[in-house]
Amino acid sequence: MDLLFMLLFCGLPLLYLFLFLLRFLDQKRHQSCYILDYECYKPSDDRMLSTRFCGEVIRRNKNLGLLEYKFLLKAIVSSGIGEQTYAPRMVFHNREECPTNDDGIEEMDVFFHDSIDKLLKRTGISPSEIDVLVVNISMLAAVPSLSSRIINHYKLREDVKTYNLTGMGCSASLISINIVQNIFKSQKNLNAIVVTSESLTPNWYAGNDRSMILANCLFRSGGCAMLLTNKVALKNKAMFKLKCLVRTHHGARDEAYECCIQKEDDQGRIGFHLGKNLPKAATRAFVDNLKDIAPKILPIRELLRFMVVSFVRKMSKKYTKEGGANTSRPVINFKTGVDHFCIHTGGKAVIDGIGQSLNLTEYDLEPARMTLHRFGNTSACSLWYVLGYMEAKKRLKKGDRVFMISFGAGFKCNSCLWEVVRDLGDANAWSDCIDSYPPRTLTNPFLEKFGWIQNEDPNTFSIPEDYVIP
Repeated sequence: MDLLFMLLFCGLPLLYLFLFLLRFLDQKRHQSCYILDYECYKPSDDRMLSTRFCGEVIRRNKNLGLLEYKFLLKAIVSSGIGEQTYAPRMVFHNREECPTNDDGIEEMDVFFHDSIDKLLKRTGISPSEIDVLVVNISMLAAVPSLSSRIINHYKLREDVKTYNLTGMGCSASLISINIVQNIFKSQKNLNAIVVTSESLTPNWYAGNDRSMILANCLFRSGGCAMLLTNKVALKNKAMFKLKCLVRTHHGARDEAYECCIQKEDDQGRIGFHLGKNLPKAATRAFVDNLKDIAPKILPIRELLRFMVVSFVRKMSKKYTKEGGANTSRPVINFKTGVDHFCIHTGGKAVIDGIGQSLNLTEYDLEPARMTLHRFGNTSACSLWYVLGYMEAKKRLKKGDRVFMISFGAGFKCNSCLWEVVRDLGDANAWSDCIDSYPPRTLTNPFLEKFGWIQNEDPNTFSIPEDYVIP
């Protein structure tokens, strides 16, 4: 009797502990976040912005003077954007000064139907199997919501969980991924669709404020739909597994909050203001984000090396001030934990700045540079065009680690690390041109066609109505 009591007394806690461990391990298995597939949107060729057409759009704006023309020329020449990017259809219909609400809705519907149709067809997942839908379109708020339009079109289930994000800027897609990640932690066997894009139709600026004209030079049409899951049975079919995600928000700082903001100019025209303190705000958010994510993705030996080098530099600072040998700034080597860098294509300066900060090579920066040249800054979905370039170039092998980093209004910096689950090599949106990238030289047709403006007299300048763009 005593022996039986002792067995029960000792065995029951061990049994409970064993069952608890089994449940914990099973729960962890189902909390993983996988990307089954993704589809980058490629608009039709009749929406492509050639150099000639860009000149026509600029000429239509009667509010611009010579100084504004020179500013636009300088911005376009240094932007790193080529002649195959896309614009909303209303620009081609000469309605950029007075777009309608229907124009904005139509722009999104065309993207939704094209990308989601292809995504569902390729994966074999039916609309009835979708449990979560997250849509992020920062600068278009519709009623009913854009997520409701997708639900209505695809007849999703009544119990589908939906999230419709606006105002999150260029870093919104990783915020959407984070929402899905958190849902996956609480429920098993779910499929989620994330839809990310930006509506340029209602936000094309027709005034002459330099800080707001710049957005017309950089932002282009695009979009991406992703299918994610935490089903263990599908993990071998997945493309990527999410390892970690870090979000940094500096909205409490006035200078960071105000550097990227939608507002009206002096004439009441709505546009997107890009302030002069944007680089400083981006740098601060970038540094703070790296501080948080570095310990999560880098090996301990690299962290220890960086700490030692930083300590030595700090101790030698006094010697440097007194005129001794200068010591270079210590740089943490992210390549010790990362194989590929997926950088937001906010502009040539953004790519150059991140490359310099992380000590990256031209090979590392090539996907971002080529994406900027081919598709422009497509806001929150730009990361996925960069990823598509890597895949089309067959760079992504099983076990590789892909680091994504993006910036957004607020000011925000979000980053994450993906692990490649299987060898990848589909061309996606790059299928028609990947063999021509990278070109030997990135030509700049804007300077050739509009360089003459630089020599004009601002007091007498005007573009003749009958001027024929070369």
